[in-house]
Amino acid sequence: MTTKSLATENKTGKLAGNVHKGSPRRKSPAKQAADDMGDLFTLQQELDSVRREYGKLQQAIYEAAQVQRRMCAPREMAWGDFEIAGESFPVRHLSGDFFKVMELGSELGLILGDIAGKGLTAGIWQAHLMGVMQRCARAYERPCDAIAGVNRELCQDFGERPITALFFARLDAERGELLYCNAGLPAPLVLRQDQSIEQLEEGGPMLGALNEATYGSGTVRMDAGDMLLAYSDGLTECMNSKEEEFESRRLIAATKAVSGANASRVLFSTLAAVLDFADDCTPGDDLTLLVVRRRAAASASDSLSEKDIAAPRRRVNTVARARAAAN
Repeated sequence: MTTKSLATENKTGKLAGNVHKGSPRRKSPAKQAADDMGDLFTLQQELDSVRREYGKLQQAIYEAAQVQRRMCAPREMAWGDFEIAGESFPVRHLSGDFFKVMELGSELGLILGDIAGKGLTAGIWQAHLMGVMQRCARAYERPCDAIAGVNRELCQDFGERPITALFFARLDAERGELLYCNAGLPAPLVLRQDQSIEQLEEGGPMLGALNEATYGSGTVRMDAGDMLLAYSDGLTECMNSKEEEFESRRLIAATKAVSGANASRVLFSTLAAVLDFADDCTPGDDLTLLVVRRRAAASASDSLSEKDIAAPRRRVNTVARARAAAN
């Protein structure tokens, strides 16, 4: 071998060695498969952990929703000549809507509220609003003063206020009179036995909006066969696939379709009509309806049994379960 050939061989060998030294060693197929399986197992463990935590969160939210539901009570009751029925249909697990029926001495307090927003934030505010409203309802004789008291507390105590629409009324069953204040909700309706309609518009702005807001009270008499409908705007603004809203005219028509029925049947028939109108479209906001009816003398509808409201109640409950499962 010549000197030139030897130098060339040494140089080639050195380069090959450098290339081998600087290149990563390739794993064998068996080793690569084992490493991939280990990574997959670790990833599966992490995913299972996330699922467990999510399940716990879902369970906690569900339990909170059940507490919230129990707070909105009673859902059905009789008070003298009056029947009361209420229901709230949250678009998510927790609702920003609420209602409450409470005894205030010889009178009955009726509360229906709608907190701006929905879901967890509105649901957390709900318990606070209900507590403040009940306290003010017992502290003040006139609904307008009770509403003003709630507004002052909201405006003074919190940096970020829960803007809330609220209807509060005191029902004197013996005299058949309703003293009320409406702060920003769609005007509740009184459907007379003769099919005429009266809107309850006296009140003022939504709560938490203006520090020095003033409120007024209105009075309405409810005779035998008359019925009060108080509701959140999610009910009349519920849309179908054609982007049409349910609107108050359909609400009135749905209620008149069961005219003379007891309060529970009116409640569930009306809610079923709203959900049938929406069909497969998920409501964009919580739905709440409160029905107060003064019994008509010796009316056959006053003795309606549970069977008479079974179908609409079943329709509402079926949709409610489907929405909960989807969320």
